[in-house]
Amino acid sequence: MARHRRAEALEEDEPELDISSLIDICFLLLIYFLVTTTIKKKERDLDMALPSAAPSDQQPDIQPMFIKIDVNGSIYLNSGAAQEILDTDTSSREVPQLSQRLELYASMARAADSQPLVQLYVEGDAKQQRVVDVLNALAKEKIEKVTFTDLIDAE
Repeated sequence: MARHRRAEALEEDEPELDISSLIDICFLLLIYFLVTTTIKKKERDLDMALPSAAPSDQQPDIQPMFIKIDVNGSIYLNSGAAQEILDTDTSSREVPQLSQRLELYASMARAADSQPLVQLYVEGDAKQQRVVDVLNALAKEKIEKVTFTDLIDAE
């Protein structure tokens, strides 16, 4: 009888991928992006003195500036007949007209040796981003006394 040799099954060589160098590259890229990325501070540090719950008997030294933000994000200055519209472009986070008025008001208040005081009225459905934009403008001018109000004087 003839001897039959069984052919040994040859192991198929499967392609292998050495990923040790890929891991090194990933860590190097991670370190590169961590080192080169700058963290941009988007909002200012709002160091404001909000009023207490109890009303004060003492009148402020200076007439407060009244700012109103409506549902559409428009910013108004003063109330009643003296009300004027300032910034209406809600696509921009900048409020240039309000910033100019705040700068003028703050310099006049400091020239009179008193601290500027701002009353802020925000309508109920107004976007809060617009409120933060106004607060940033106040912080830029170093106006720290801010009162949120729900009353509008009809002068």
